[in-house]
Amino acid sequence: MRGVKKENLPTKICIVCKRPFAWRKKWERHWDEVKYCSDACRGKKAAPNLTTKARRHE
Repeated sequence: MRGVKKENLPTKICIVCKRPFAWRKKWERHWDEVKYCSDACRGKKAAPNLTTKARRHE
């Protein structure tokens, strides 16, 4: 039998949604740098905090 069973793949916790996600072949070369489970979570990471920006300009 080829490959690795899904339950034996390494997992991480997404820093945005806090859900676990498993290793994917496309992340093979940079698994250590992967922090987000999806493009949607990657897009949510950079949401600026408007209250702190507004306070800086006062």
